[in-house]
Amino acid sequence: MSHPKPNFQRMLTLIDEVFATRNDPGQIQVNQKQLKKLQNIHPATLSELENEGGPIIWILIIPTTKDVMNDFLQHRISEKELLEKTKVGDSYDSIYLCSATTLPEYRGKGETKKLCLTAIRSVCNTHPIKTLFVWPFTKEGEQLAAQVAKECGMELLKVKNR
Repeated sequence: MSHPKPNFQRMLTLIDEVFATRNDPGQIQVNQKQLKKLQNIHPATLSELENEGGPIIWILIIPTTKDVMNDFLQHRISEKELLEKTKVGDSYDSIYLCSATTLPEYRGKGETKKLCLTAIRSVCNTHPIKTLFVWPFTKEGEQLAAQVAKECGMELLKVKNR
């Protein structure tokens, strides 16, 4: 019988602690159906860095349209609806940095930023992305988004008072 690598459960616990997705039905909880849609939107939507203990960083980005982004930023739709309204095959011009989760001992080393930049640049190879947007849950997440937007030469928009 195989046991999951120790980091996997730590990552799930961290996501629960920071984002409290189980208590917010409007947030995305990645299941098999959503996973398939995300991969169809773009293969770079989900990125992972791992070591022998399993995942140490998980990134979730969602390329979408300006209209969907604005509906989300104006609180007209939930995060879950953002994913539902993002259609596979659309021409995307915005990217939602949905989550960047890093185990504590790997923070501050630049690896999360590097993984974000790689994923976003991959999307930019096929879509004219102009805007990065974020719903910051932590000061570090907000700083990461600012650094990534600056390095990609994108405007950064933030959800306020959600």
